[in-house]
Order: sequence, then structure tokens, then C-alpha cells
Amino acid sequence: MTLYLTGRFAEKDAVIGAIEQLKASGYGPDDLTVFSDEPVEFPQGVLDRKSHMSLVAVSGAATFFVLAVAFVYFTQYNYPLVTGGMPIFSFWPTGVIFYEMTMLGAILTTLGWFIWESGLLRRDKSVPVPAIEPETICLRVRCAAEQFETVAAVLENAGAKNVAKLEKAA
Repeated sequence: MTLYLTGRFAEKDAVIGAIEQLKASGYGPDDLTVFSDEPVEFPQGVLDRKSHMSLVAVSGAATFFVLAVAFVYFTQYNYPLVTGGMPIFSFWPTGVIFYEMTMLGAILTTLGWFIWESGLLRRDKSVPVPAIEPETICLRVRCAAEQFETVAAVLENAGAKNVAKLEKAA
């Protein structure tokens, strides 16, 4: 059985202390979720999650560029037009298509990857988001049932106002 413990904190430093203690106990960034009514910026190394956004943006742009080149080549050489002695392929008109399709690829893949990394598509819908009070930071920890007391003690020792338990059958 999987438990979700949510500790409510008033100060960011207390949350950082709880996260560092939980990470020392073996909990990873996938087990910890922070909720707040306004953005909370942690120092580097506290709750870092790897991001491959730049790789995805560049590979999306390169893929769309190759597809645009293939599309232009296919249309210009399989549907030849009488051009009156002009070349079938001219860089300037097709360069605009290459550029625009490259940027479209970068934008679409960045948007898609942002939605994926933010967890909007993967979130476990059976675990509700806690009600957030103003100027309160909630730290949710996913743990096994036998680790309940240990995690609750870590949250309380770090300065949690209260700790709520949510059970979910795994």
C-alpha cells in the first residue's frame, strides 16, 4: 500500500530542510511534490529534476527541417513546372519554408515536452491536490506504509504545521 503524507509549512527554509532529510533517507525527486499558491524557488540541488528540453527542441527543429527539405524536393521534382529557363529549385523561396518549418518543429516539440515534463499528462488523478492556504507550502511525500512514522517524524521535526495522511492501494 502506498501512502501520501502532506506536510504544511510556513517557511521555505523548513521545506528545504525536510527535503534534504528525506533525500538523505533515500527518497528521490519523483517521491516528493511541492504545492504552493505562488512559485517557490529552491536553491540548486535541493529538488532538481533532470530536463532534456534543449535536446528535444533541437531534435524537433532538425526533424522538421529534414521533413521540409524532403517535402520541397518531392514537390519540385515530381511536379515540374515550366519555368522558362529558370531553375526548378531556387533557394530564396524555399529557404522561407525551411526556416518556418524548422521554427515550427522547435516550438511544437518544446510545448509538447513542457506539458510532458510538467506532469500534466502523467499525474495520478486518484491522488487529489491538497487545498493550499495563502502563504503555505505543502510538501507531499510518497512512501510505503511501513515508513509512515519515519516520514511523519521527519516532516514534523522540520517544522510542518500539520501532517495529513492519504492512503492509496498500490
